[in-house]
Amino acid sequence: MEPLKLYMLLLGCTIPGRHTEQHDVFFGIAHKLSDLIPDMKAFWPEAGDKLHVDAWREVTGVGNYQITVVSREETVDNAEQLYFLNLGGYKPGEMEEYHYKMLHVSKDIGTAIREAKETAFCQHNTFTSPGSPAATSHVDDKYGVDVDDIVPVKDILPASVRTQYQLKIVPVADQHPEDELHLGYFQLHKL
Repeated sequence: MEPLKLYMLLLGCTIPGRHTEQHDVFFGIAHKLSDLIPDMKAFWPEAGDKLHVDAWREVTGVGNYQITVVSREETVDNAEQLYFLNLGGYKPGEMEEYHYKMLHVSKDIGTAIREAKETAFCQHNTFTSPGSPAATSHVDDKYGVDVDDIVPVKDILPASVRTQYQLKIVPVADQHPEDELHLGYFQLHKL
């Protein structure tokens, strides 16, 4: 049997009454991607048969940290947490808010936010327009922005998963290889 894996998925659907496709990020733990279908449907029931995956990755490492899934019974002493941040920003002359979804390992949310603001996304999606307020990039949805809204990845996993498994975050000597991103339109029945 394959080992358990942490997955990060970008789900998409066009909900009745909307003019554009909507998206949300889903985290799950499973042996293989297709095992997550029931949890995805439960996460976004309004999507119905329009639900699909636009991108996914198996999360094995972030920066200088290895991420693994272990049993809830195993003793884990994570000095750091794995955070999900959804950054939002703008470009001059474009009627769009662009987003950059990132994972970051940090011992506190303040450090995670400071380091997120150093990303190329934040540097290239902020501008000042004469006669308008500055269009600065920001952290959307307040995932980990202030004390009331700190949401480490472990806390946004499906409840049934949180009772069985936990994430083990181990520092490694060198930068962990980038996780492969799978991009495209993936229908659930073809996963």
